[in-house]
Amino acid sequence: MIPADGLDRFRPITLDELTARASLLTRLDRKYLLPAAGLTAFLHGLPGDVRVLRIDRRHAFSYRSVYFDTPELDCYLAAARRRRRRFKLRIRGYLDSGEHFTEVKIRGLRGTTVKRRTPYTGDGSHLGAEARAYAGAVLAEAAIPADGLRFVPVLTTRYRRTTLFVPSTGSRVTVDTELSWALPDGTVLHLPERAIVETKSGRSASEADRLLRSLGHRPAPVSKYATGLAALRPGLPAHRWLPVLRRHFPVPAPGTHPHR
Repeated sequence: MIPADGLDRFRPITLDELTARASLLTRLDRKYLLPAAGLTAFLHGLPGDVRVLRIDRRHAFSYRSVYFDTPELDCYLAAARRRRRRFKLRIRGYLDSGEHFTEVKIRGLRGTTVKRRTPYTGDGSHLGAEARAYAGAVLAEAAIPADGLRFVPVLTTRYRRTTLFVPSTGSRVTVDTELSWALPDGTVLHLPERAIVETKSGRSASEADRLLRSLGHRPAPVSKYATGLAALRPGLPAHRWLPVLRRHFPVPAPGTHPHR
C-alpha cells in the first residue's frame, strides 16, 4: 500500500475536475515497475502543487479488469511481436462505485495510446452482444479488422490505484499496488512487493518522469495484460518482456500454479 504520509501534503482534486483538466484518452504512457518500498521517495520528491484524487475521503480505489482475447491469443501475440496495429479489449470494474466499462485500447501513432470506452451492464465475465458490437465498431473505425473474431475471457487483474494530477504538464500519474493476476482456471499470481507507476501525458515527459529517472528508475515494457499472462503462462513467446519478468516476476515452471 501507499504510505499515507506520502499523500498528506497534496491537496485533493475531484473526479470531475480531474476529468476536465486531464482526461487524456489519447496519451503517451510511460510505465515504471518499482519496489513498493520505493514509493515514499517518489512521493516526497514530487512538487507540492501536485493534487491527489479523493472521493469520499478515500485516495486508493479497487480495480478489476477482465481481459478478452481470441482462443489463439491474437491480441497478446500482436503485442509480443510489436505489431503496429494492435489493441486490448477489457471490461474494467471500479469496485468501490460498482461501475463497469467496456474499454478498447488501441496503439496509435508515434507510440500513443487511444482509449475508448462505454458503460457496461453485466457481471463482467462475458462481453455480451452490446459490448461486442461496441468493440467491433471502435476497431472498424481504427481500420483494425475484427470480423469473425471470437473473444473469450483470458486474464483478470486486480489492484489498488491512487491517481495524481501534475498541474505543470496537465498530466496524470497513477500508482498501482496490491497487484494480482488470475487465469480462468484459478491460477493466481500476487505481487505485493511491487508497484506500477504510470505517467500519462502528451509527447513531453512530465516532472514525475524526470523525478523517477533521478531516482534510478527507467520506463519498462510492462503491460498488466501481456506481462501478467506471460508470467502465468511461461510457454508463450515473451522475448520483449523477459528482462521485466526475470527481475520482478516469480516466473513459474510449466505446469505449476504460483500463489494459488
